[in-house]
Amino acid sequence: MGYLNLRACLADLERTRQLVRIEAEIDPNLEMAEIQRRVYAAGGPALYFANVKGCAFPMASNLFGTIERARFLFRDALAAVRHLVELKVDPVAFWKNPWRYRDVPGALLHALPRFVKHGPILEGQTTVTQLPHLKCWPRDGGAFVTLPEVYTEDVDQPGWRQSNLGMYRVQLSGNQYQADREVGLHYQIHRGIGVHHAHALRRGEPFRVNVIVGGPPALALAAVMPLPEGMPELAFAGLLGGRRLRMARPPAEGPNAPLPMPAEADFVIAGTVDPTRQLPEGPFGDHLGYYSLAHDFPVLNVERVYRRPDAVWPFTVVGRPPQEDTVFGQLIHEMTGPVIPKVIPGVHAVHAVDAAGVHPLLLAVGSERYVPYAKERRPQELLTCANAILGQGQLSLAKYLFIIAREDDPGLDIRDIAAFFRHVLERVDWRTDLHFQTRTTIDTLDYSGTGLNEGSKLVIAAAGPMRRQLATSLPAGLSLPEGFGEPRVCLPGVLAVQGPAYPPVVAWSPDHATTPDPPADVRWFCEGFRPGEALAGFPLVVLVDDSDFACRTLNNWLWVTFTRSNPAADVHGVGAFTRQKHWGCDGPLVIDARIKPHHAPPLEEDPAVSKRVESLAVPGGPLYRII
Repeated sequence: MGYLNLRACLADLERTRQLVRIEAEIDPNLEMAEIQRRVYAAGGPALYFANVKGCAFPMASNLFGTIERARFLFRDALAAVRHLVELKVDPVAFWKNPWRYRDVPGALLHALPRFVKHGPILEGQTTVTQLPHLKCWPRDGGAFVTLPEVYTEDVDQPGWRQSNLGMYRVQLSGNQYQADREVGLHYQIHRGIGVHHAHALRRGEPFRVNVIVGGPPALALAAVMPLPEGMPELAFAGLLGGRRLRMARPPAEGPNAPLPMPAEADFVIAGTVDPTRQLPEGPFGDHLGYYSLAHDFPVLNVERVYRRPDAVWPFTVVGRPPQEDTVFGQLIHEMTGPVIPKVIPGVHAVHAVDAAGVHPLLLAVGSERYVPYAKERRPQELLTCANAILGQGQLSLAKYLFIIAREDDPGLDIRDIAAFFRHVLERVDWRTDLHFQTRTTIDTLDYSGTGLNEGSKLVIAAAGPMRRQLATSLPAGLSLPEGFGEPRVCLPGVLAVQGPAYPPVVAWSPDHATTPDPPADVRWFCEGFRPGEALAGFPLVVLVDDSDFACRTLNNWLWVTFTRSNPAADVHGVGAFTRQKHWGCDGPLVIDARIKPHHAPPLEEDPAVSKRVESLAVPGGPLYRII
C-alpha cells in the first residue's frame, strides 16, 4: 500500500536512512536551493529543513533525488503499472499468463477517486505571504512554487473525468502581483490547463484552479506524466499510489463551489483565473540552464489558502540538467517506454536528451522497410515516423530530431548518446537527409528562436550502410579561416571550433532579432574549405564561444550545441546548395552554437551564497559529509 500523505513518506525515508534532518536555520532565498543542487549532484539523501528562515512551515527536498529512491517510493505499485502498460501494448498477453497480471484488477479499482466530506487539508487556512517563499536563482523575479500540482476542470464538462493535473510554474511574489490576492501561472495553450482556459475564454467566464502542494508523492509524478488522451491524472495518481485518492470539497454548493482537493494535501491555493487577463511572470531559472524571461501569463485570483495541521512544503530546483527532474524522466521512461511502438507505429524507441534540456534534442529509432528490394537504402519510412513523432503531445516541442533505422544496428542502445551520434554521422548524407520545418512553434522556454514560441525544427534521418570513417584526432596541418581557432574533437567526427563573438544585432522588430543569413563570419568559415578536403573525417563542425568548455564533457557539448542554435538560422554547411527548395551541403554540416544577442542569460550562482553553503559542510556542520 502506498503512502497516505507526505508525512508518511518522510517518516519512511527517515526510518530507512534515506533522509537527513537539517535543524540549522536555512534561508529559502537562494541558500536552500543551492544546498539542494549540491546534495542532488552528490547523489545525497532527501532533506528535511526544520528551521526555515522567516517561515513557520518546514520544507523538504530531494525526495526523488536518485532513481533508486524514486523506485523505492513507488515500490508497491510500479509492477502493477508496468503490467497495465504491457496489456496496453498486447491485450492478448493477459490470456497467455493471467497469473502475471493478477494485480491489475485491484490497481484499476485504485484509479477511482474517493470523494469525502472531510480531510486534513480542510482543517486550517493561511495566506500566501505566510507560505515558504523559495527563490532559486539570483535573477528570479520572485518566489516560486517548484513542485506544484495544478488542478483544473473543464467548464464545458465539469468533474474529475475531464480534469487536468499538471506541473505548471507558479509565482508567489514579485512583479505586479498583489500580495495575498494574486499569484502568477505559467502554462502553454497546448497543455491540458490551456484547453480548459480556451473553453472558459469561449464562454466568457472565469475558471477555477487549485494549486496543490504536497500530499501523496504519487500526485507529483502524475502531474508530469504524459498520459494518453482520456486518462485523468487523478486516476493515475491512484494507480501509482496504490490506494484510491481521497478528494475533499470545501462546504459550498452551486456553480461557484470550490473544486475538490486531495484530502491529504499539505497546502492548496484556491481561486479563479480570468481567461482574458494577464500580467508579467518571471524571470525564472529554468530547466534549459537559462532564465526564461518575463512575459505576460495568466493570473490566479486567490480566494483561500488551505493547509493541513502538520503541513510540510516540498520543493525541487530546476536548472541546467541534470537536476532532480531528470529522475522523473528516467522513471517515466521505465514505465512508458514499451508503449511507444503501440502509440506510434514504426517507431521502436524515443529518447528526449536531458543534458540538452529535453525538448531541444530528441533521438529516435524507427523502421526502414519501404522498397525492401531497392539497391540503395535511404530514409523513406523514417520520414513518416518523424512526422508522427512531431505530432505527439510534448514530443511536438522537439527542435532537433535525429532518427535512425533499427535494421542498420538492431543492438544499438538509444540511451548511449555517443554511440547514437557515431551511428548517425557514419551514415548521414547532408545532401539529402536534412529536413527543415521553418517558422513554426518551439518550446516557450527556448530563446534560440526568432521570438517567444517561435523558431524552427530539423529532422535528420539516416539509414543505410556506413559511408565514411570518422576522425578521432585533429588532421595534421589543419588551417582554419582567420578569426577561428582552438579546434577540439568532441566525439568521433565532431569538431568544435572557437569563433569570434557573434555579430551584434543589426535591426529589431517587435519580437525578432535579424542578422545576415548567414552572418558574414560563418560564410567566411564555410567558404574556407572545399567539401573533400581537411574536414573530411569531421562531418559535423560546431562553432562555439569556448571550445575547451564545449568538449570537456559530452553533456557540455550537448547543452551548448542544441540549446544555443535555431536550425533554420544557425545550421550552415560547406558547399551548401538549394535544389527544388531542399537545402543540403556537399561538405561538413556547420552548426553555429555561439551565444546570440537575443538569447536569455545562462544561470549562475551567487558567490556569497555559495560561500555560506560551503561553510555548512565543514566538520561539525549540518551538511558535513553530505555535499
